[in-house]
Amino acid sequence: MKNNEFNKDKLIEYWIDGSDDDYETMMAMFKSKKYNWSLFIGHLMLEKLLKALYVKVKSEYPPFIHNLLRLAEKSGIELSTNKKEQLVTITAFNINARYDDYKNSFKQRCTRDFTTEWIEKLKDLRLWIKQLIKQ
Repeated sequence: MKNNEFNKDKLIEYWIDGSDDDYETMMAMFKSKKYNWSLFIGHLMLEKLLKALYVKVKSEYPPFIHNLLRLAEKSGIELSTNKKEQLVTITAFNINARYDDYKNSFKQRCTRDFTTEWIEKLKDLRLWIKQLIKQ
């Protein structure tokens, strides 16, 4: 695409809308007790928000990566150690839910309590990233 075809606001909106859809899906999966898929979708939700933030900050298309910590770092935002650790863990949800080698052990780990704890963290991170996008 040529630079004059780049619409920063539309691209940010695209990523935010996708993330909002994923948020609803994450909650539906949680409600239906598909805990591992709920966390997988939670990863996608944050990935899309971080890509929206990247577009806002860099005024260019986001990189084709799924690593949440790398996306946050490439966006130039300050991260506490706690947020870094959360992003690393949530990135693992993407891998663990997707590949057969990890699916069973991840599914067993995704109890209601474990998933509830991480859903709350995902919600907090979602609100934090949305605030950064609005600034």
